[in-house]
Amino acid sequence: MPELLTSWGTAVVHLLIQPYYYIAILFIALYYRRQVALERKFIHVKLHSWGRETWRTVWSGLVAGLVVSLAAVALGISLTGTAVAIIWAVSLVLMLFRVRYLCFAYSIGLLGILQFILSFFPDTLQSGLAGTIATALREMDIPALLVLAALLHLAEALLARWQGARLAAPLFLKGKRGKVVGGYQLEAFWPLPLFLLIPSGAGIGDLPWHPLLGGGLGLVSLPVIIGFSEMTQGLLPGRKSARTAGRLLLYSIVLLALSGLAAWWSPLTVLAALAAVLLHEALGWYSALEERSLSPIFVHPPAGRKVLAVLPDSPAQELGILPGEILLKVNGVLLTDAAQLHEALRMNPAFCKLEVQNRAGESKYLQRAIYDGDHHQLGIILVPEPDGWVTAEAKSSGIFSIIAMKTGASRRSLPSGGLGRAKGAAAEPKKESAGV
Repeated sequence: MPELLTSWGTAVVHLLIQPYYYIAILFIALYYRRQVALERKFIHVKLHSWGRETWRTVWSGLVAGLVVSLAAVALGISLTGTAVAIIWAVSLVLMLFRVRYLCFAYSIGLLGILQFILSFFPDTLQSGLAGTIATALREMDIPALLVLAALLHLAEALLARWQGARLAAPLFLKGKRGKVVGGYQLEAFWPLPLFLLIPSGAGIGDLPWHPLLGGGLGLVSLPVIIGFSEMTQGLLPGRKSARTAGRLLLYSIVLLALSGLAAWWSPLTVLAALAAVLLHEALGWYSALEERSLSPIFVHPPAGRKVLAVLPDSPAQELGILPGEILLKVNGVLLTDAAQLHEALRMNPAFCKLEVQNRAGESKYLQRAIYDGDHHQLGIILVPEPDGWVTAEAKSSGIFSIIAMKTGASRRSLPSGGLGRAKGAAAEPKKESAGV
C-alpha cells in the first residue's frame, strides 16, 4: 500500500506538470465562452455563465475521473508514458477534423487498427523516433484500453443524463421548408484526470490482488476529454439528453463486451477497435436520422406564441413557465405576433396576467407584480418568427470556430434572392450569405 500511494502521488505530480490537463480545461473554457457569444447573437442575453459552467464541468469531471480510475486500477488497465503522449497526439490531430472526434473511442480504435497493420510488418520501424513510437504502439494493450473507453462512455452517459439538458443552448435553425424554427444545441465536454497502472514486467512490484487485465504496481496519469454533441428541433432538451444518455449507455455495454472478448482472445482486437469507431459513428448517424423524421416542435401555433427558453432567476421562471409551452394571452391580449408580448405587458406596467397552455394542452392562469429591473419580456424567450433572417449551422462546433469565437450564425436568403429582414427594418443590399 505505501508503494501504491507513493506511485499515486508521483502520478498526480506528473498530471500537474504535463500540459494535457490544462489544454483540456482551456479548450472547455473557450467552448463555453463561444456558447455565451452564440446566445447573445440569437437571444441577445446569456443563459449560461462561461466561468460557472467551466467550473461545473471541471469538478464533475474530476469526480468522474477518480471513479473511472478506481475501476481501471481494479481491473488492471495499464499504459506507459510514451503511450500517453501518442494517445494525446492522435486525439489532437482528430480534433482538427471535428471536435466530436476528441473522443477516447476514436483515438484508441484508430490505434488498435494501426497496431493490427503493424503486426504484418514486424521488422519495420525499429530505430529512431519512429521506432520508439512503433514499439510503444505494438506494446499497447488495446483490449484493456477499449475497456477503459467503455468505462468512459458509461461516465459520459451518466453526465449527459445529469447535466445535458442544463447545458443546452437555444438556436434559430433553418427548417425543412426553408422557414426558421427554434431548436437546441446540446454539446458538453468534461476533462477527466485518469490514473492507470504501469504495465507489469517493467521492473516494478506486483499488485496485491489479481487484476483481470494485468498491470503492475505503479501509476501513470492520462487526462482525457469526454463529451457529446447533439442538435434537436423535434424534442425537448431533457428528453433529447435522456435519449442520448441511453444510447451512450448501450454503446458502453456493447463495447465492454467486445473488449472483454478481445482480452480473452486477441484476434478479436481489431474487430473491437473497428466497432469502437463505427458504432460511435452510428450513434451520430441514427440521431440525425431520428431528427429528420421528427416534426419541429419549436414553431408558433396560429394562436399564441411558443416559448423557446426561460432566463434563469427571471419572473417567468418564478411563475413556472417552461420551454415548449404556449403563451396565449397577456393582460387579455391574444398573441399572434412576437411584438405583441412587449406591447401587452406595457398596458399595465405594474402587474401582468398570463394565460399559458402547458405541454399537455391544458391552460393555466398566472399573475405577478412587475418590479423595476425585471426583464422587459419577463425572461421569456420566444420561438423565432418563420421569416427570421439569422440562423445557425446545424452541425457540431469546429475547433477553429471555438478558438476564433465564431458563432456559426448566417444571414438567411429569401426565395426572391434578397436577404431576410428584421421586422420593421429596411431591406439590406443583396449579397451572398456569409458566416458571422
